Amino acid sequence: MGPKSITGKLLVWRLRHIKQHQFILILSVLVGIGSGLAAVILKNTLYYTNYFLTNGFSYHGVYYLFLTFPVVGIILTMLFIRYLVKDNISHGVSKVLYAISKNNGQIRPHNTFSSLVACTLTLGFGGSVGPEAPIVLTGSAIGSNLARFFRLDYKTTTLLIGCGAAGAIAGIFEAPIAGAIFVLEILMLDLTVTTLIPLLITTVTASLVAYLLMGNEVLFSFTLNSPFILRHIPFYMMLGIFTGLVSVFFIRGSIGIETLLKKTNTPARVGIAGILLAALIFVYPSLFGEGYTVLKSVINGHGELIGNSSLFGGLKHNHWSFLIIIFGLIILKVVAMALTQGSGGIGGTFAPSIFVGAICGYFFANLLNSVFGLHISQSNFALVGMAGVMAGVMHAPLTAIFLIAEITGGYQLLTPLIMVSAIAYLTSHIFESHSIYTRQLAARKELITHDKDKTVLFFMSPRQLIETNFAKVGPDATLGELVKIVATASRNIFPVVDTEQNFHGIVMLDNIRQIMFDQTIYEETLVKDLLFMPNYAIDPDDSMDEVIQLFQQSDRYNLPVLKNGKYLGFISRANVFSQYREMLKKFSDD
Repeated sequence: MGPKSITGKLLVWRLRHIKQHQFILILSVLVGIGSGLAAVILKNTLYYTNYFLTNGFSYHGVYYLFLTFPVVGIILTMLFIRYLVKDNISHGVSKVLYAISKNNGQIRPHNTFSSLVACTLTLGFGGSVGPEAPIVLTGSAIGSNLARFFRLDYKTTTLLIGCGAAGAIAGIFEAPIAGAIFVLEILMLDLTVTTLIPLLITTVTASLVAYLLMGNEVLFSFTLNSPFILRHIPFYMMLGIFTGLVSVFFIRGSIGIETLLKKTNTPARVGIAGILLAALIFVYPSLFGEGYTVLKSVINGHGELIGNSSLFGGLKHNHWSFLIIIFGLIILKVVAMALTQGSGGIGGTFAPSIFVGAICGYFFANLLNSVFGLHISQSNFALVGMAGVMAGVMHAPLTAIFLIAEITGGYQLLTPLIMVSAIAYLTSHIFESHSIYTRQLAARKELITHDKDKTVLFFMSPRQLIETNFAKVGPDATLGELVKIVATASRNIFPVVDTEQNFHGIVMLDNIRQIMFDQTIYEETLVKDLLFMPNYAIDPDDSMDEVIQLFQQSDRYNLPVLKNGKYLGFISRANVFSQYREMLKKFSDD
């Protein structure tokens, strides 16, 4: 018995014995286990790779070999992708959005492991990115390929992709609520019981897997020394605006640098980016890797580690010089991330946005304390700033609020977290209508996940709507011959087509009604004297968006379908909207 027959029997058995909604819950558990294991594997490979390379390194001093590690990691990543993977796996979250929007939810099987290996090579060697986007792509690939194995429909496939993404976030951060909210905000799954229950099952499962294998390791331990003070609300509002503006720079700066790098050939790209990245790490050693060591120090009140560089020396002891150093780190972290990704490295923007947000909050609190002589908690502002930049960069304020609250235990600051995240998102949205994940997809018109109407229209094809039951007539036919055709026809439109199917126009029954009973002109009146050429015609390869626009512009109920001037049939307005309603039922949850 071959593998295909075994698979077929398994699918038949499943259909007979397991109901669809029960099967989805079972698959959500499996996806949770898979994405949780992937998160654990990535965490460990990153830790041990980084430990092997940097054990014994101290930020106090110059370690030149240390500066070459990120470049070596990028080169190894590129070689792995070019010769083994042979596919583009960068920008994992955008890849998931593209798969949902334009690839029927299909993600290639190699994505279940290739992103883990590539991210380990990039980030483990010190690339200035995060592990979240690769693990999201991995989890989503697990969900997509499970759905493909069991031959599930698009709606269920999309749900399992969302489960994989949610499980990945939950596993890497041990934050189940944030994982589910991330999918609802970023991938735009409908918020219904049908979607929410599988998402929560997956995130809890992934978190438990991570907890059982790694223990209760909270990413950032945070002790609230200063409670939320009501009179500081104006300063939190200002922080929201500040982090929103920084988010705009984050989006535009990173995309702009990557775009510039991609205009050069590969050796030049790696060389230029490698030299610049090494120089940045020499100036700011905290740009090496994801930067969580410095980040933990900042939110726990030890931000002076930012200035630990041989170039700064005593500058960090001067308060205003130290503020300049902090602000420089905000700018250069974005540059370092873009250099890493643009040169061929694989990583995500989660960690860099968290890092930049914390430094923003720390800088802002220091600035207010220096200028106005206040005593604002630098730790609290650093933590809240993390949520602000995340909300602005990803356009996902709820994800930012709950992720920061979960990974830091900072629920006591929930009010300022909500306030800053909302303001940062609104500020960012004024200048950038799309997030860092969707901006380039939207520019290429490849983003439909955020619009259900577009999703439905994308999966409709004009070729499937062509009606061919229109009685054709030749251009040289007489009115008498046309009347005989009209007598047996079921439609009131008559396409005029020659023997080679070239379209000459149409004859409308309403236009000939007054003369069709005058037998004296039957032989002398020809069809080509009665036809007219419609102003609008549909190409079978047009998108449904274009078809809808043609119907709106023409104000007609039927439009001809032509390919290189050849007649194929008609598409009716009624048929389009009937098919749309049927497709909408399939995409809508019960």
